[in-house]
Amino acid sequence: MDLLTLAWKNLWRSRRRTLITLAALTFSLMLIQAFHNLSYGVYSSMIDSGVRAGTGHLVVYQDGYLQNRDEKLSFDPQNLVAEIGQIDGVEAVLPRLYLPGLAQSSRESRSILLTGVDPVHERKTNPFLRQLTDQQWLLSLDGREAILGSRLLKELQLKRGHKFVVTLQHSSGELVSEMFRVRGVIKTGIKSVDRSLLMVGQARAAELVGTPDRVHELAVILKEQKSGHGVFPFLQDLLEGRQDLEGLTWEKAMPNLYNAIRLDYASQKFIFVIMMMIVTIGVINTLLMSVMERFREFGTILAIGASHAKLRTLVFIEALLLGVVSMVLGSCFGALATWYLQAVGIDMRNFISGSLEFGGVVFDPVLRASWDLPWMIKISFYLLLLSFIAAIYPSIKAGRISPAAAMRHH
Repeated sequence: MDLLTLAWKNLWRSRRRTLITLAALTFSLMLIQAFHNLSYGVYSSMIDSGVRAGTGHLVVYQDGYLQNRDEKLSFDPQNLVAEIGQIDGVEAVLPRLYLPGLAQSSRESRSILLTGVDPVHERKTNPFLRQLTDQQWLLSLDGREAILGSRLLKELQLKRGHKFVVTLQHSSGELVSEMFRVRGVIKTGIKSVDRSLLMVGQARAAELVGTPDRVHELAVILKEQKSGHGVFPFLQDLLEGRQDLEGLTWEKAMPNLYNAIRLDYASQKFIFVIMMMIVTIGVINTLLMSVMERFREFGTILAIGASHAKLRTLVFIEALLLGVVSMVLGSCFGALATWYLQAVGIDMRNFISGSLEFGGVVFDPVLRASWDLPWMIKISFYLLLLSFIAAIYPSIKAGRISPAAAMRHH
């Protein structure tokens, strides 16, 4: 009888113990794969939503702007918008101007961040602007219509169609004022944004402060989030002749979001490691008990000429079989769980009122998974490797059995 067949039959001598071990291994792998894919899906959605409303997957600033947000650090993009837009994988290039100022109604006044945007391209990419109808959106680059955050609108005691005044500091140092009309209202769910957001056409904002054709940011939106590191070198090549400009990935431009995701991933890995340790202990227990129960049998095998190496190999094969069966079953159940979490998701609206915010980004309250097949395959083989490692001590125990002592064992 070959060792593989013998190892398989040995596992099922204690059917209950083997089934419990297989169930623990399978269930652990299923949980790890499903919850990783859920996190992967939530983070991917969060990143895409955050960068489209924020800095973009890639971004161009004047040197030093990211550190201090000085409105004087603007630049003339010249032909950069068109050149970046021609890079393969780029969906849109959004020029933006950010100007701190004061908004005043007939009743109240509030500090604001006036954001000058390209109305056509901004609306196509920014997820928060899709809620607005054509009658609520900006008409042109230089119009006097404005989009306000919901809290700002409430605090200024304004309604759609009402007029208000914006006061900013001109590039010459003087204060300038301009009257705008409320065109639309957006609610992002981020209190600080909803309280300060005031969006107008980029040309109107630049003209108001005396910096025509200048922007603070070029937000580069990609067709696929994963292509960021492939597009970034081409962006750097375009900026090579512009020593005053720097290109950044969203990880550096949005450190709060990036660090929050990294911290959450680190905590998940810690939990996964603990689960794997528990699984390893379970495999060790199963194999060790199997070895202890077969002392006399092993002694007989040794007495008729088998080597200690063959006994150790037998134990390793048993561990390998446990790992392979668990890997296959766990991956199948993990795939089913991922499919469910992708199709149905987990609706957090039943547990939490209001919007969900993480790392300064609001994300969909229905959490959905995404497939990360390379990671699923990798973690499956980790389980197989752990099963193999767990067999080391039981195999050493089996290899030390003396035929004479084993025959006297009860």
